[in-house]
Amino acid sequence: MINKNHNTYTLLILFLFILFSTLTVSFARHVAGDKNPFTPKASLIRYWDTHISNNLPKPSFLISKASPLTAIDTATYAKLAATNTLSTRLPEFCSAAHLLCFPEVLPSLEKHTQDVKFSGYDDEHNFTNYGTNRAGGFDSFKNYSNGLYANPVSDFRQYSRNSAGHKEKFTSYGNDANVVDQSFHTYGTGTAGGSGEFKEYAARSNVPDLRFSTYSVGGVGREQSFSRYSEDGNSGEQSFTSYGKNGLSAENKFKSYGTNSNVAASDFSNYGEKGTSPNDTFTNYGVNMNNPTEKFKNYGDGSTFAAESFANYRDKSNVGDDSFQSYAKNSRGGAQVDFNNYGKSINDGSDTFKEYAKGADLDHKVGFKGYGINNTFKDYSKDGVSFSSYKKSTTSTTHSINANTLSDSLVKKWVQPGKFFREKMLKQGIVMPMPDIRDKSPKRSFLPRPILSKIPFTSSKISELKEIFKVSDNSSMEKMMIDSLGDCERAPSMGETKKCVGSVEDMIDFATSVLGHNVAARTTENVNGSKTNVMVGKVKGINGGKVTESVSCHQSLFPYLLYYCHSVPKVRVYEAELLDPKLKTKINHGVAICHLDTKAWSPSHGAFLALGSGPGRIEVCHWIFENDLTWTIAN
Repeated sequence: MINKNHNTYTLLILFLFILFSTLTVSFARHVAGDKNPFTPKASLIRYWDTHISNNLPKPSFLISKASPLTAIDTATYAKLAATNTLSTRLPEFCSAAHLLCFPEVLPSLEKHTQDVKFSGYDDEHNFTNYGTNRAGGFDSFKNYSNGLYANPVSDFRQYSRNSAGHKEKFTSYGNDANVVDQSFHTYGTGTAGGSGEFKEYAARSNVPDLRFSTYSVGGVGREQSFSRYSEDGNSGEQSFTSYGKNGLSAENKFKSYGTNSNVAASDFSNYGEKGTSPNDTFTNYGVNMNNPTEKFKNYGDGSTFAAESFANYRDKSNVGDDSFQSYAKNSRGGAQVDFNNYGKSINDGSDTFKEYAKGADLDHKVGFKGYGINNTFKDYSKDGVSFSSYKKSTTSTTHSINANTLSDSLVKKWVQPGKFFREKMLKQGIVMPMPDIRDKSPKRSFLPRPILSKIPFTSSKISELKEIFKVSDNSSMEKMMIDSLGDCERAPSMGETKKCVGSVEDMIDFATSVLGHNVAARTTENVNGSKTNVMVGKVKGINGGKVTESVSCHQSLFPYLLYYCHSVPKVRVYEAELLDPKLKTKINHGVAICHLDTKAWSPSHGAFLALGSGPGRIEVCHWIFENDLTWTIAN
């Protein structure tokens, strides 16, 4: 009995010695190489070393995006995910795992009864009442929730409601924001006299989801102006419900909506509807946009004794899909209505205009100066309507875009200089523009596989996903998730293989399944040279400059870090030193990929807009942007 216990004790001591020795070695490695063996980052490095058969440097930016969760946290949240209770601890999970989760915006119940000058407001990105029931006086609001990145949800409930003889100025709301969800409910509703000025709303925003409910509804004898709404934006959706509805002797001016935006969807419902003796002007809607989807439902419908003018709708835009529902429908009392330009596209889009002055009385006077090509015009009043220019639909017989027909300024607005270039530009001594390659996506981390495997990733289970991350219906987060899932589930193009990955381990598995285990992950070294001219230094062609295959991975918008990875056949990949053109000193090490087969690309692709030509006619090259990467065979 004693011998048996002694042997057991000896084995226990031996086991503890081995365990201690292992931990000591691991700790020594941690001190020497900054590797904690129990973190997701350390696990990722071990996975990389066992699945990739070379010792080339690992991209530090990718390793840094490994989950920051501890082993205990990973096990805890994985258990919650397995039992569908992760949402009960969502705030702490999002914070600990470094995810993108939109917080719930709660009412702030702030009210201001005296004249106030706000230079900035971004505390909780929520404001309930400002200037309600004011008599006389002057208010100014300069900045509200500008430059949002960390907390992208904001809500402004009421501004100057039911005021009388009050003047106010709102300078900017939500400008320079990234992936935002913003609501502005009412501005100047039920006001009498006075004036209101709104200069900028969500200018220069990236992937915005914007809602503006009512502006100057039911105003009497009030002068309102709105200068800029969602200009110079990228992607996203915007909606504006009503402007100047049910006004009496009001003067409303709207200068520009969505100008210079890229691939944006816009919806404007009512402008000057059922106004009495209004004097309304709308200068620009969707001008200089690239591939827009725009809907304008009503302008001046049911107005009486109105003076209405609309200067430009979708002028100088590139392709897109647009519709204008009605203009001055059922107007009364000798309305004077003018519409200057509609749909004068740079390249053909799909446009529909319905109900122009339809149902208006016989005393109305309506002038339409220009209506563009590839459009349809339905249901307009033939009496009292004059057309200066109308071009019927035409069928395009070419699939190329002639960049020479576009001004340099328009090309620069839609496609950054240097974003696409020809292969011949990758020669030592060439000076070329470098686009802004900085990553503008929200900062997030990957999820560990034990958690990731227990969270659904399919459009059919979007309801479960929304419940997990507490996503509201019709919110920007819902749209982002639906769009990303749709891209991931889309059938691959001819010759393409694709997969969306939420961990580096999954990315490694996909890259090695396409290219084998002797692979290298390449990306541009830093962002130096962005938005300036750079000189090309020494150039090296990967795989000897021969045609090869690569796997490119680009970020997608999702609560956790998600990459869309796809095989790219028939490419040449290059590494190039990038120099300061004046000092000739190295400032960056760029990675560029040249697509040799562009037959399946859309004719409206920005590359053809910038370079001319069309699908299958030229090769197209571009730099690998910050935090994107391309996998190739190592050499």
